[in-house]
Amino acid sequence: MDDDIKTTAELIEGDILPRIHEVHADPEKCTTPDCVPDRLKQPVAGKSAAQWAYERLILYIRNFEEQLDGEHEVAMGFVGGGAGVLRIEGLGYYDPDIVTFYGSDGTGARTQLIQHVSQLSVMLRALPRPSADVPANRIGFRLAADLENA
Repeated sequence: MDDDIKTTAELIEGDILPRIHEVHADPEKCTTPDCVPDRLKQPVAGKSAAQWAYERLILYIRNFEEQLDGEHEVAMGFVGGGAGVLRIEGLGYYDPDIVTFYGSDGTGARTQLIQHVSQLSVMLRALPRPSADVPANRIGFRLAADLENA
């Protein structure tokens, strides 16, 4: 039982601020709110469903990329369909409820997925980088930096 005494303001803030809870096999994996960028700690009430999904996807993509070696990049597998895989090269949202993934498929063809937030189901995958001459693309870190600077 938590014996901390909280003010009314702290209780209200606790109800409107986003929360994170994860358990991993690796005990060193950071799963506390301290691991979340400050921008994501803002109250959810002022964000559209699209912005909220976009910001959380960035966090998941960045965390996934932290686990990759230099030979692999993040890609997205389409869940529930035979459309294949999209190498994530960009991510955006359109208020109030659309999230868009930009990239290329396994053949190198330009690909864009436009998804309603109510249908959002993303499987992150590691794909070998397309060329040994070019370093692996780390889109999650660029997206997170953009989020922090916004």
